[in-house]
Amino acid sequence: MRRLLFASVLLLVTSMLSESADGAMSNLVEVNYRNLVSRADLDYDKPVSRSEEGMPVGNGRMGSLVWTTPSQLRFQINRVDVFAENCETNSFPVRDSDYGSGCGYVDIDFVDFGDDVFAGEAFGQHLSLYDGLMTVRGKGIKARVLAWPERDVMAVEVEDSRQQPSAVNVDLRMLRYAVQYHSRRNYDLTRTHSVMIRTRSHTATSRLDIRDGRILLTQEFREGDYYNASAIAVGVVGRPSKAKYANDSTVRLSAAPGKGRFAILIASASSFDPEQDIAALALKELDAAAVKGFAGLRAETADWWHDFWSKGFVYMHSGDGQADFVEQNYTYFLYLMGASSRGNYPPRFGGMLWRTTGDLSRWGSQHWWANTNAYYSNLMPSNRLELMEPMFSMYSGMRESCARAAVQQWGSQGIWIPETVWFDGPEVLPDDIAAEMQELYLMKKPWEQRSEKFRRFAELKQPHESRWNWKNKGQWINGRWVWRDKGKGPFGHTTHMLGPNARIAELFWRRYQYTMDETWLRERAYPMIRDAAEFYRNFPNFKKGQDGKYHIHHVNNSESSWNSSDTSYEIFSMRTIFPLAIRASKILSVDAELRPVWQEIKDNLVEMPTRSRRRSRAYGAFVYGGEGGIEPLPPEEELKSRFLGFNRLNSFIDTAGIGGAQIFRNRLRLREGPGAIDAEHIGGLTSGIHETMLSSSPEEVDGEPVLRIFNDWPKSWDAAFTLLARGAFVVSSSMEKGHIEFVQIQSQVGGECRLRNPWPGKSVMLHRNGRKGENLSGSVLKFPTAPGETVTVVLQGTKPFRRKVLREL
Repeated sequence: MRRLLFASVLLLVTSMLSESADGAMSNLVEVNYRNLVSRADLDYDKPVSRSEEGMPVGNGRMGSLVWTTPSQLRFQINRVDVFAENCETNSFPVRDSDYGSGCGYVDIDFVDFGDDVFAGEAFGQHLSLYDGLMTVRGKGIKARVLAWPERDVMAVEVEDSRQQPSAVNVDLRMLRYAVQYHSRRNYDLTRTHSVMIRTRSHTATSRLDIRDGRILLTQEFREGDYYNASAIAVGVVGRPSKAKYANDSTVRLSAAPGKGRFAILIASASSFDPEQDIAALALKELDAAAVKGFAGLRAETADWWHDFWSKGFVYMHSGDGQADFVEQNYTYFLYLMGASSRGNYPPRFGGMLWRTTGDLSRWGSQHWWANTNAYYSNLMPSNRLELMEPMFSMYSGMRESCARAAVQQWGSQGIWIPETVWFDGPEVLPDDIAAEMQELYLMKKPWEQRSEKFRRFAELKQPHESRWNWKNKGQWINGRWVWRDKGKGPFGHTTHMLGPNARIAELFWRRYQYTMDETWLRERAYPMIRDAAEFYRNFPNFKKGQDGKYHIHHVNNSESSWNSSDTSYEIFSMRTIFPLAIRASKILSVDAELRPVWQEIKDNLVEMPTRSRRRSRAYGAFVYGGEGGIEPLPPEEELKSRFLGFNRLNSFIDTAGIGGAQIFRNRLRLREGPGAIDAEHIGGLTSGIHETMLSSSPEEVDGEPVLRIFNDWPKSWDAAFTLLARGAFVVSSSMEKGHIEFVQIQSQVGGECRLRNPWPGKSVMLHRNGRKGENLSGSVLKFPTAPGETVTVVLQGTKPFRRKVLREL
């Protein structure tokens, strides 16, 4: 708040039209992006008390929280594409024991014998979101940290101004260390500075190395035919350095003492190919960065982030600062996604790229759709569609294995995407196990009659995985891990959730609507949509009843109401996917023979069940009311509470183990157990902001998009935005003192625009490419647009003028 109170000019909004002599009009919105984005910066005047409070720095593929101890700057390097195991593992039957993402620790130590540097009044740590640059200062030491977007390198510039500088030691440490016996291997492991840790059939081998004055740490994960490897390479530029092995788990690079600046480069790589030299891949990244130098890396990183921020914005202000607070969290969430969601896989919901606890992460390494959805469900309006690709890539990449799972586990067709799934999809099961699983899960065979072979097979499977989620907590008894089921036969929290298919496929469709890219629809979206519809159509427990309606039986209602019929979760999913399958197939002129079949199901699908409880409407806060629902608030306060309730904090998992549920100074939340730091609450807030500032959802799921501006927006909050709408329209608007001043629509591909009248009951005037156009009236304004055309909509009779809003806090 101290920083905000002394902030200078923040935002320039040209909020109405300026008409020149020839009738042309200028842009409506002009933003000082540096001032706007900087409102969300992190600024610490005291060191962190725990690693989870560090500042996030990443390039979308690799990253770390950056935190300090009195003498060190510390990192845990994580990647989105590091997975210690895959769907075929039999080695992690204990909950939360599977792991991934982590590559190694990097500790930069500035003190040998002298005074602490990161302590007292000299300390300060700042994260500039606009430049993608973190700065930390201490007694005689200043360091700048960035993650290069172009290649997988993090860079640290050290400036040493101490009267008596000491050597700066960079320690590269293994995440895991143990001394185990490995027949005929131990001497060779010791000789090569390697540590192998066996967990049942799985091995994790960490190896230290020194090459040409650079230090390296590689990891290799193996189980059966599965292989994944990672590497970290560290080098010093601009200062003499010397490498040595510090101990069995650490390799050290020491920069010579001296005043002035030098750079530490930290590169990483990952591969699934055992033939690749993973260390060489990391060194190649390091060499590319060394040529640039820190100044070049800083300039390129800043340019990338400046372009990122220019794609759209959200601005809010209220006299009490509440709107400003919400805006800062929104901007920060976009930074987090830009820093963690640009790889081949999405960051896992718990930890993202910000793990600091080594391999430890409550909930393991799999992906839960409900949690992943919190990050991606309504991100597209930000106009940064590239951030969605990791999620799309992962789920479309597992389509083949999900198709096999639909047949094996359920006796259906299409695809089944489990709620909780490995990065590569469900395992291909032995035929006899699959046949018995199908009978058990479809309730054709009593649970008590499952075979001993099935029991033994299930014994080694990960209990978080959806198909084995009937397994309950276990415990060690006389040296054996003993588990039991959850008491409901083959049912568990996520075993019989079928809806992720449809909900993920709907996001593929939504991306088509935001871009109108028919190639995407044909090649990426429609296969997912068709297969999700076909799964439901062919699901054995989906049948037409005597009432002439289609019903579904023996399913869950999300994670509750196990073994139920016609649950709202599944009915909603079907009411989404069948209309979309029909609409998409018509657009593409394919599968004409399936359309009447889908239509017949759509026309005769059972109605949605009536909800017995009403959910809190706080965006990002999934809190349910008790009997009778939630105590109503005055309308304006109710609207505000939806935004302000996102950071409600309630304990969820292992409160004592995490030191109490909390939201840290870095706005990240810890409530789901050790190592499971998350940003789901800010993702939910972002979704709510997009939905209320600019909703473009159709009236019906398969209908045409309708733009709604400042839908249910608090009238006492001033706001402005540029966001992306369905139909490939980039939309800008501004609200001042409860009045919508204009709507500007940039049509990227042309087509009809449907806009709910921002001024109900009044007529509007259109300006096309700066020149006066037609007048319109009605509740929904419909008008054609040409590719590249800019259409401005204002209240009829409004006199064009230009107003600059300059505000100081």
